[in-house]
Amino acid sequence: MAKDTQMLKGLLEGCILMIVSKYETYGYEICEKLEKHGFEEVSEGSVYPILIRLEKKKLLYSRMKESPLGPMRKYYYLTDEGFKELKEFMESWKEIKKNVDSVLEG
Repeated sequence: MAKDTQMLKGLLEGCILMIVSKYETYGYEICEKLEKHGFEEVSEGSVYPILIRLEKKKLLYSRMKESPLGPMRKYYYLTDEGFKELKEFMESWKEIKKNVDSVLEG
């Protein structure tokens, strides 16, 4: 996992933006979605600092809402800047993936 950590840092931001773009969601649910998509080793301790960073960059905003199961939850939403950043991430990822696949396929 140590080798993968550097690569994951950049990719997780884009993946989190994609998850949040689909509907309002909260931190733990984002962790569950990442795990469902194969990021089993990504912990809440990695996700929450990214959410804070994305909010500081004004790519996300949050709102506290009632939870059906206990204390209030902080729900996240994409800003217009967040949607632009997501689009740029997706374009960059396609290009990087194409180039890496080309090298790996010889």
